[in-house]
Amino acid sequence: MERGEDRHPDVLPGAAVVDGVRRAPAAARVLARARAAAGRAVAQVSGRAMGPYQSAVVRIGFSATWLFFLLREFPHRAELYGPNGPWSFALAERLIASNHAFSVLMWSDSGLWFETVYALSVASGLLLMLGWRTRASSVVFMVGVLSLQNRSVFMGDGGDNVIHLMAIYLVLTRCAQVWSLDARRARLRGSASAGAAGPVLWGVLGAVFAYGAVTDRFGYGWLAAFAALWVVCAVWWMVDRYEPEGEGRAALDVLANLVHNAGLLVIMAEVCLIYATAGWYKIQGSRWQDGTALYYPLGLDYFTPWPGLSGVLAGSGTMVMLLSYGTVAVQVAFPFTVFNRRIKNVLLALMMLEHAGIAVLLGLPFFSMAMIAADAVFLPTPFLLWLGAGAAGGVRRLCRVRRALPPAKAGPGGPVRSAV
Repeated sequence: MERGEDRHPDVLPGAAVVDGVRRAPAAARVLARARAAAGRAVAQVSGRAMGPYQSAVVRIGFSATWLFFLLREFPHRAELYGPNGPWSFALAERLIASNHAFSVLMWSDSGLWFETVYALSVASGLLLMLGWRTRASSVVFMVGVLSLQNRSVFMGDGGDNVIHLMAIYLVLTRCAQVWSLDARRARLRGSASAGAAGPVLWGVLGAVFAYGAVTDRFGYGWLAAFAALWVVCAVWWMVDRYEPEGEGRAALDVLANLVHNAGLLVIMAEVCLIYATAGWYKIQGSRWQDGTALYYPLGLDYFTPWPGLSGVLAGSGTMVMLLSYGTVAVQVAFPFTVFNRRIKNVLLALMMLEHAGIAVLLGLPFFSMAMIAADAVFLPTPFLLWLGAGAAGGVRRLCRVRRALPPAKAGPGGPVRSAV
């Protein structure tokens, strides 16, 4: 028996002896390194929910976009999604019967039911933006988005399609780990599920789901999805309450991390797909090929909230050509640069500036807000930390200014605050 075998009897046969030490063959070493890398990757994916700040910004961005849209259109809500719209309840019934879309507005044509759904949509947008009971709020938010948009499918400007998809994806993510009331509750009380509001809210949702199941309001797919979600959240609450440090909680954390990371990956893939398809479709258009595509919407009254500014831009052929070609180049190139941090960040900034310009020049603010919120999933964490620190500093300065104001003085007409 060789000397190396005496020293290392547990080493695989066939290993070479070098300086009295048995070494594994090159193929075995490569395989061992691959196994170690795979183990680290699995531990990374299952051990934590990645991108906490990115998912929080996506949550805040999309919920704020939907909330502001509903508030702006509040005077016209009945014409957009309600009983006074050109897309009647009967037409919506026929369409949904053919495409099997989900909308609780089709449960009744009552005006009271429509107002209730609209009010809940507004409330869920606010609560999701603040991160209060985020899992339940995200479910109500998704139901509100799908119900209103599927009720009147022709109301939208492109951003509604993005919100439609992201409302579903947000339910799968742990998007309230930071910058949320849930995160604050977890710091103060040791658990984000502490308090009675969570069980009460899920009890109400369970009653609604049960009513939908009994009355055959849900399709089998949606019924299974809602039932699974309700059961998982109930189990999570019980384990978090009675066994917060046990193996059951650890297993649920692993499952939640896997679902979150998969959802975040889908969001990133969706953004890349949006830009890739938009860019390649533009390449096929003759107006984009000759660099004049931007000129034509700048001459339409519907897309010119600032006619003077649009006229100045349309009057410069060079600027129109550069913006047209630049838009196509950035959209086509972005999906291929996501793994190069520096180039990706540059293109990301250009795309956000492009959407800001669309909001101002073409009068599409909610489309731009939705796309910027989607782009935020690729923002680097140091930038988001800097942004969050700046926002927190601004809030603290505002609070100090308010505390520094002199007390109100009583006057003949009541209390009057002194001017500062």
